[in-house]
Amino acid sequence: MKKTSLFTAGLVLAFAGASAFVRFAPSNPSDWHVLPPDLSEGDFSNSAVRILDGDTELFDKLHGVILATDNTTVLAGSVGEGMITYISRSTVMGFPDYTTIQLSNNRITAYARARYGLSDLGVNAKRLNAWLAQL
Repeated sequence: MKKTSLFTAGLVLAFAGASAFVRFAPSNPSDWHVLPPDLSEGDFSNSAVRILDGDTELFDKLHGVILATDNTTVLAGSVGEGMITYISRSTVMGFPDYTTIQLSNNRITAYARARYGLSDLGVNAKRLNAWLAQL
């Protein structure tokens, strides 16, 4: 019985440690406030990209929609800059996903990606689609 209790306590501590690491690991803007060149629209294993025609007004409206999302904050950038990166965290574990939107040449590019894991299970694509549906 004592071994089972120690094992259970070890699992709880490991889970708590992993959860704390995921929630409190720093997010360096120089790592995440970027858009790779030649992004193409689509859903990928760990990310999603949406590209739409837009102007400053639509970009500002999208910014408002994103900020109204629970567990989502600005990491870097601004509407005036024409590029903003957000962190959206899962409710239970606090896994961070990063979304960068950019307005350039009357085109809005939205690039959402997970920080951890090999697959985001479609979460980033669903989030982008939900945001764009509100426009």
